[in-house]
Amino acid sequence: MEGFFQRYLSLYRPLISKLNELLSDHGLSYSLWQVIFYLNNNGPSTLVEIANYYNVEKPTITRRVHRLEEMQIIKPIPSEDRREKIIQLTDLGKEIYRTCRIKITDLENHVMEGITKEEQLAAYHIFPKLQENIRADNERE
Repeated sequence: MEGFFQRYLSLYRPLISKLNELLSDHGLSYSLWQVIFYLNNNGPSTLVEIANYYNVEKPTITRRVHRLEEMQIIKPIPSEDRREKIIQLTDLGKEIYRTCRIKITDLENHVMEGITKEEQLAAYHIFPKLQENIRADNERE
């Protein structure tokens, strides 16, 4: 289907801009939100786990984590392996997650207006398959 990815990319930037606008009330950006989102859904985690999940380099996550630590949204927790940093949300981080999640859910509902549940479900299942195909292609190189 020619043009599929062009359509996706034309949606991506405006959506990220809207998310950044929503999150800015809390001094956050979408890239910082990704760490908060991951920790909320997965619990205490290492930076490597987060970097692998988002398919980014560890230094990218390290910069985000430092910023979130400065904001007291996340904190490190003791680990037996000092080479591996484990982080978790603080109480403030959990509250910010809840507040932002409501705003993001409202945005998601607005963006999905006029799209049937079946169409939403189809897209929901297609994107992980596309992601897996891209990862498999990267591993072949």
